[in-house]
Amino acid sequence: MIAVLIAGAVAGMAALFGTRLLISFFSKRGLGQPILGKEDLGPEHHMLKQGTPTMGGLAIIGGALLGWLTAHMREGLVFSRQGLVVWVGVIAMAGMGLLDDVIKVRKGHNRGIFWRRKNYITMLMSVGLAWWLVAATGVAETISLTRADSPGWEVPTVVWVMFAAAIIWATTNAVNVTDGLDGLAGGSAMMAFGAFVIIGYLLFRNDEIYGAVVNPLDMGVMAAAFAGACGGFLWYNAAPARIIMGDVGALGIGAALAFLALTLNTQLLLVLICGINVVEAGSVALQMGVFKASGRRKRLLRMSPVHHHFELLGWPETTVIIRFWLIAAVFVATALGIFIADFTRLASDIGTGP
Repeated sequence: MIAVLIAGAVAGMAALFGTRLLISFFSKRGLGQPILGKEDLGPEHHMLKQGTPTMGGLAIIGGALLGWLTAHMREGLVFSRQGLVVWVGVIAMAGMGLLDDVIKVRKGHNRGIFWRRKNYITMLMSVGLAWWLVAATGVAETISLTRADSPGWEVPTVVWVMFAAAIIWATTNAVNVTDGLDGLAGGSAMMAFGAFVIIGYLLFRNDEIYGAVVNPLDMGVMAAAFAGACGGFLWYNAAPARIIMGDVGALGIGAALAFLALTLNTQLLLVLICGINVVEAGSVALQMGVFKASGRRKRLLRMSPVHHHFELLGWPETTVIIRFWLIAAVFVATALGIFIADFTRLASDIGTGP
């Protein structure tokens, strides 16, 4: 438990001071976030945010990494192979986001050179990372809700790799879509990582129940590091934001959440843990579906993702953010309720058994 607290505290402080340094660095150089205007069907009411320092996700990724590494100085916590694979995956996805952020800033437009092809590139990266996770670690190749054998659908390795790749790709994109209001993505991600801290620690303390998970404590420490880093970043990202997360943060956070679900055998539970991200990404898909089905004449929402729809209905940005945080908290609490209910039942069965 001490390692978990160390990871969260160090990551939080590192992200807090790192974010402040990034604000100063980018402000002095005039490197700010370009905003899509009316001509690009973007949120015109956000044009006041034009030029806000971006790429703040660097502080999240860097802070989380420092917190995770520092926690391993404590005796008893070892570096796990899947932990190293996960970090390579997170940094790879964050690097892709950083490249797109740099291109956006240099072009002065909110669509990087890869904006049409980024989905294909991240999908190929997701397949490669999912395959490596299977090849290099003892991750269970089942489709699971709360543990490897619940429901524990066993599938061929190729199928599991494609399933895992779809989770990585979808989660990174869903977090990216959610990152449209000050603090919305960071705050909701902090709650999701908090859920994985609890899940990872319960798995670690109850090896007789969750024996299929390899070194769950390392994953719990990683989740704590990301939760702390999101909290430190949120100090400056809360509305009105002094810095924006950027794709480097959104893609890195999304990859971390996906890998935690894959390594802790809670892939299906991720739909609830990241429920607000599912809603946001789903609103974009529905908007596009209705628009195309109507011959490009009708829209389901005034603007997608759905947080912009509520802004255009007259809700202040802070109202949308706080209400979406509350919805995210309900999703996370429901997911934890399902996990803990299953754990309680299993623990009771073991306690009353012969």
